[in-house]
Amino acid sequence: MKPKKISNSNSIQRATRLWSPLFLGPVVAAFVIGFVWPFLQGIWLSMCQFKTVSNAQFIGLSNYVKAFQDESFLHAFWYTALFAIVSLIFINVLAFTVACVLTQGIKGSNLYRTVFFMPNLIGGIVLGYIWSMIFDGILSRWSTSILMDSKFGFWGLIILMCWQQVGYMMIIYIAGLQNVPGEMLEAARIDGATRWQTLFKITIPNVMPSITICVFLSLTNGFKLFDQNLALTAGQPFIIQPGGTTIKTTEMLALNIFNTFNGTGAASQGIAQAKAVVFFVLVAGLGLAQLAYTRNKEVQQ
Repeated sequence: MKPKKISNSNSIQRATRLWSPLFLGPVVAAFVIGFVWPFLQGIWLSMCQFKTVSNAQFIGLSNYVKAFQDESFLHAFWYTALFAIVSLIFINVLAFTVACVLTQGIKGSNLYRTVFFMPNLIGGIVLGYIWSMIFDGILSRWSTSILMDSKFGFWGLIILMCWQQVGYMMIIYIAGLQNVPGEMLEAARIDGATRWQTLFKITIPNVMPSITICVFLSLTNGFKLFDQNLALTAGQPFIIQPGGTTIKTTEMLALNIFNTFNGTGAASQGIAQAKAVVFFVLVAGLGLAQLAYTRNKEVQQ
């Protein structure tokens, strides 16, 4: 029997070497065509002045210099960073809290899960317009609009993002909570641990894989936010700097890149492409750093 097992193992290995290129080849080709090549071309165009790809003229790193000299880009950078941090905290705290409540065996928990998840199915543009009407209806009592004060726009975006994403993160947290070993929770109760001690010493360490995923999604979604920002405030209100630069106070990075690319200047496309490369490096770097940090906190079961 042992020689037959070895023979079967060798035949499986030969079949794997024979057929793996057939299945992996299209995936690798699609990845190269759909991501690697456009990314490399984007880096090249970020160092060019162009109206169309065919007439790109290499000008070096001047687009990057102009991007970092753009006050609106710097404002959008810090505004987006603040938004990403605040939204990350609110979304994950609310989602984890709701998940804990809905895993206590309350009546109708499946219905509540569905209700909380449904906003995630609505497109960002539609959500933006819906909440724009809601906020303007509320603020009309004070004869103002969400477009007239930047703090209204900021917290409006926070509320919108929480309403859309809490249900999605809740599902991930529920999956993690259901995998917490019951014997550990029972042992904690027998030892007299309080609910808070059980939460911080047992539940949260065992739910760290779910926390890793949810924090990553919340962080990257916060930085990449575009359609909700466009529909809800479109960056308004705006202020004009003494030098003549217009800064849209609720404009986030993705919308700033979009507006720059559609600018009227001859170099606007190249500057926007340079901003996009910086944007990619920022989001990728933060995402990978967060994954590395939170994965080190995960408990091996």
